[in-house]
Amino acid sequence: MKNLIIVTGGAGFVGSNLIEFLVAKTNYEIISLDNYSTGSKKNHIKHNKVKYIKGNTLNINNILEKYKKKINSIFHFGEFARIFQSFKKFDECYQSNTIGSKAVFKFCLDNNIKLIYSATSASLGNKENDKNLSPYAFTKSRNIDLLENLKKWFNLKFEIIFFYNVYGPRQIKVGDMATVIGIFEDQYKKKKPLTVVKPGSQTRRFTHIDDTVQICYEAFKAGKCRYYSISNKNYYSIIEVAKMFKSQIKFLKPRLGERYASALTKISSNNKIIQKYGKLQLKDYISSFIKSHNYEN
Repeated sequence: MKNLIIVTGGAGFVGSNLIEFLVAKTNYEIISLDNYSTGSKKNHIKHNKVKYIKGNTLNINNILEKYKKKINSIFHFGEFARIFQSFKKFDECYQSNTIGSKAVFKFCLDNNIKLIYSATSASLGNKENDKNLSPYAFTKSRNIDLLENLKKWFNLKFEIIFFYNVYGPRQIKVGDMATVIGIFEDQYKKKKPLTVVKPGSQTRRFTHIDDTVQICYEAFKAGKCRYYSISNKNYYSIIEVAKMFKSQIKFLKPRLGERYASALTKISSNNKIIQKYGKLQLKDYISSFIKSHNYEN
């Protein structure tokens, strides 16, 4: 019986929240495979159904050799996941998103394991030209091309979920890999000006982590080999979000790879994206954060 689920990047932001969800909703045993480049032991979900292994996806075949006959599905969330930093850390991005992911795909193919792959809204929009704006978007979009061919050539089973600026508990708040909302929260707590990358008018569809993992689970359960996106019907400019914190604002110079907007689109007529929208709203989240912080102080 295939009663095991693998979550790559399971000690990271999205992966840890997914594991917490799966523990609550299913009877599967879970293994996290994470190299801890951005993940943390602080994100470990303490439960007897969860096991944590440190390692790189490049070596997934050797690491999971003794488990492969038990694996039902792999949630592949263990990739390099920042746009601007992919210029500064191109080798790391390519190793993770291209070489490491290829190893994951091959492992799934060789062992008849279904894949749930986290795609990115950064590769959509501008008539699909946004996928060439950064090494991050490029590598992620090429993975989708490869998966489509693996399905055509070898009948690989997979679900693809496009993420949109995910925020919430366990998001990274400091360092190169921090999220926008995480950065703003950290700056707010430290009473520092909120840093906004110029022009500030670029818009994003911020989506709560709870809504995101819910759709990941629904796609996994449906098992129909489809494309999904989980976003929010509301979108805000970065300057609008900063103003929600009612703090001082400091502008930073424009960055390479910056998109003007998070696009909702179709990849093609053959691969229509099933659009799902989150219920949790950014305004409510920020309001609750501010109230909680002020109460603590």
